[in-house]
Amino acid sequence: MGRRSGFEGFLRATARAVAAAERERQRAIRAQQTQSRQIERQQRMALAQQTREDRAAHKLAKAQYFADRQGEADDLNAELNDRLEELQGILAHTLSLDDRIDFDALRPLETFEPFQPPPELAPGRAPRPSDVQAPSGLRKLIPGATKKHAAALTQAAKEHEAAIARFNHAEAGKREQFGKLKADYEQRKQLFDEGVRRRNAEVDEFQAAYRAKEPDAVVAYNEMVLARSEYPTEGFPQKFRTAYSVDSAELVVEYDLPEVQAIPKEADYRYVKTKDSIESKSRKPTEIKQIYQDIVASVALRTLHELFEADQADALALITFNGMVDTHDPASGREVRVPVISVRTPKIEFLGLRLEKIDKVACLRNLGAQVSSRPDELQAIKPIVVFDMVDKRFIEQGDALSGLETRPNLMDMTPSAFEVLVSNLFGKMGLDTKLTRSSRDGGVDAVAFDTRPVLGGKVVIQAKRYRDTVGVSAVRDLYGTMLNEGANKGILVCTSGYGPDAYNFSKDKPIELIDGGGLLYLLREHAGVTARIAA
Repeated sequence: MGRRSGFEGFLRATARAVAAAERERQRAIRAQQTQSRQIERQQRMALAQQTREDRAAHKLAKAQYFADRQGEADDLNAELNDRLEELQGILAHTLSLDDRIDFDALRPLETFEPFQPPPELAPGRAPRPSDVQAPSGLRKLIPGATKKHAAALTQAAKEHEAAIARFNHAEAGKREQFGKLKADYEQRKQLFDEGVRRRNAEVDEFQAAYRAKEPDAVVAYNEMVLARSEYPTEGFPQKFRTAYSVDSAELVVEYDLPEVQAIPKEADYRYVKTKDSIESKSRKPTEIKQIYQDIVASVALRTLHELFEADQADALALITFNGMVDTHDPASGREVRVPVISVRTPKIEFLGLRLEKIDKVACLRNLGAQVSSRPDELQAIKPIVVFDMVDKRFIEQGDALSGLETRPNLMDMTPSAFEVLVSNLFGKMGLDTKLTRSSRDGGVDAVAFDTRPVLGGKVVIQAKRYRDTVGVSAVRDLYGTMLNEGANKGILVCTSGYGPDAYNFSKDKPIELIDGGGLLYLLREHAGVTARIAA
């Protein structure tokens, strides 16, 4: 009985121990599971945090990308606006500038550098004799001390003499090298000074010739004015030809204008997020036409302003401006040179304008300009004066003198021969001419008929074989003859040139003035006659 209860106690104790161990094991398992769940939860939280951060960073990067793309569009629009401001400010740009040429600014400003020999060629310092101390006190009693001192003095003297010789040799070499450098410097400076004197003499000569209104100097001066005028770099060729007539104090300018392609085709840019692209909006054709007309008018008025303002010698009474577009015909692909604006204006009238307040096109028309209504489509106008008709004596350099005498001189012709020449010329040009009378001044009056429908009609032609400048009275006489004859047009031809008043009187009337240069040109082009005019 006792043994059984002891066995049962053992079993119960064992069971309790096993149960306790199992409970402990389960607690350990639960603790491990709890820890694992905590780790997993922390990992999920960290992952969620990282995901949120990644999403935020992506969102921020996406927003930054959109902002950058919008910035690209804004930059393109800013460049576009800057370009348009440049094009629309062509005339205003020059109004605040002084266009006169400062002759002193043409002189050399640089100076020749001073002579600076290298430091090693500076004079040296001669070596000093060695300091040999004589024996004193008890040293004098040492046998041979005096002799040793004398020998030392002798040796020191020899060494000093050798040092002096080496020094003098080195100094002689430095002086020789210094002399060569100095001679080379003086030679270069002399060439520089001669160049400066030559340049200053050229400037003095140019200034004196310009002040004296010599044609070549007047042309050179005004070309300098036009060459230094600052235009937008893109699309503006800034090419021109100039000619000067002494008789009328007229400068004729043929100026290359920009093509219509100089105007941006884009009106604005915008960024489209859905397509992730920058798209442009095309500028309207009517706006391109308006901007281009403004550019053409601006270049014409600006050129006239610059030349008249720069006229220090008062050499210009008149300026004729022909604006040309050098391009390709879109229909044929051939190169074409199209006149789109032509204006002739007296200086006194132009300087009375307030250019900062004008309507450009209206101003030009008031000046009697021929302005194309569609320069963007290369619609040509008839120039007031064809540049090649300007007197060749004022634009051709280096003409062979040997060939001059082989050409007939119009001033040597008889009045009747001159009449026939002029009549035949306009006959070659398509007019039906009838000589009416000749006058003692060597001129000829003719009535001609332009047989073209609509454009044709009766034309009165007068020719003056003059040596002197033709004044306004001759133009008034022609206009009176036109009215008496009921003519549609009058043409006055002379062998010299016209004064400013003559051009001013005829600008708003159906009168064409052809000077000596124009007559020579027409004879060559239409009658095949190469002539000359010599007093």
